[in-house]
Amino acid sequence: MKIVQNLTSGMEDLINRGLDRHIRLAVTGLSRAGKTAFITSLVNQLLHTSTHDNLPLLHATREGRLLGVKRIPQTNFCVPRFAYDEAMRDLSGQPPQWPSATKDVSEIRLALRFKPQKGVMKYVQNTSTLYLDILDYPGEWLLDLPLLDMDYVTWSQKQAQVTSQRQRYAGTWLTMMEDFDPLAKVNEDQLEAISRAYTQYLFDCKEKGGFHWVQPGRFVLPGDLAGAPILHFFPLINLDKYDATALNRAHKQSMFAMLQRRYNAYCKQVVGAFYRDHFSSFDRQIILVDCLSPLNKSAEAFNDMRQALAELMQSFHYGSGSLLKRLFSPKIDKLLFAATKADHVTLDQHEHLNSLLQQMIKEAWQTAAFEGIDMDCTSIASIQATQSGIIQHKGKKYSALKGYKLNNDPITLYPGEVPKHLPEASFWEQQGFSFIEFSPRGYVLDEPLPHIRLDKCLEFLIGDKLA
Repeated sequence: MKIVQNLTSGMEDLINRGLDRHIRLAVTGLSRAGKTAFITSLVNQLLHTSTHDNLPLLHATREGRLLGVKRIPQTNFCVPRFAYDEAMRDLSGQPPQWPSATKDVSEIRLALRFKPQKGVMKYVQNTSTLYLDILDYPGEWLLDLPLLDMDYVTWSQKQAQVTSQRQRYAGTWLTMMEDFDPLAKVNEDQLEAISRAYTQYLFDCKEKGGFHWVQPGRFVLPGDLAGAPILHFFPLINLDKYDATALNRAHKQSMFAMLQRRYNAYCKQVVGAFYRDHFSSFDRQIILVDCLSPLNKSAEAFNDMRQALAELMQSFHYGSGSLLKRLFSPKIDKLLFAATKADHVTLDQHEHLNSLLQQMIKEAWQTAAFEGIDMDCTSIASIQATQSGIIQHKGKKYSALKGYKLNNDPITLYPGEVPKHLPEASFWEQQGFSFIEFSPRGYVLDEPLPHIRLDKCLEFLIGDKLA
């Protein structure tokens, strides 16, 4: 029965794709970029379109053609549902809280009923339905996609370069590696101990250094793989100490051979399966970027995020698709970059935030532009947590933000100027920017969430399918 159900739902999706009535949206971003908040708000805005006018930049709503939206059961029965109701309860609680961070894959499907204004469907029927699938997943897991193009030795060499710049976080792991013999017989306890030290190094890089580029990403957020031997490996960063021929001829029961097998298994069974099951069939993509947090850290953290974004762009298929390509080899044909947390800076800095994002993603933008796809760039606040206003100090007027800190203490401040271009050395020396995290406001369950430019995102990502 389950096989029949899967075949039936798969056939329905195929038909809808053929009729251009089905979109799979990839909400992409590194950890803490705001993916869960974005999906929650996107769903919330669309569900309120029939009773509220909160999306003026979405043409279908402004023209009164989007008749209504509802949640419907997803066709992939093996993926948990996105916790929308739980997220809304967190946001409307006393005190309100941000939704829990994503720890595993989840999905939600929406049906959008609208009046077509052009195309064949306009003459065939009065209304049409667009099915929108949205996938949520931990940002850390994205970092592993480039591993699919690297063998164990190549990955080890690359990690050696990265570690050389982060040695202050790797002391325990590097000490344990000094006595490690890759040609020795397999010792499970030693492999696990060194893997745990390597994992702690990755955690410290994220939490203390503010770095995003840590591999493997599953080590810091393992999900249901926690404790599994497939996560008990690490890079061999001192390869120059060993004879290449000896390593190539290493016994199959050696440490080196086991590290290779676990790395290969991880790439195939974890990374490859994740990519195949979820990322190979997206039609549209939004990449969320938190430009503000790295400005509080260091030049290293800022440049690390830029490099991470560039690396991730190599893992997606881009290019406009014909009908046959949509059916059998989907490719992303629209790509939106969005700087999140625009409500954490004053209105006069939104243009700077957008400009900074454009500078950060320049290399990634060029990669996608080469494929000739439709792209745009904007700044957003998925769920607006502050109010903008003007304060007076010593007879002068200043732009300011009013909100609540994470401990719910009220605060009014001017966080400073966002650099319009990539920060120079003087910026990091002066550090005149003070970005803080705000607590969400109290929200009413039957009202749409406040946002900044989420309607612009929707118009770009799905507006043409509602025409």
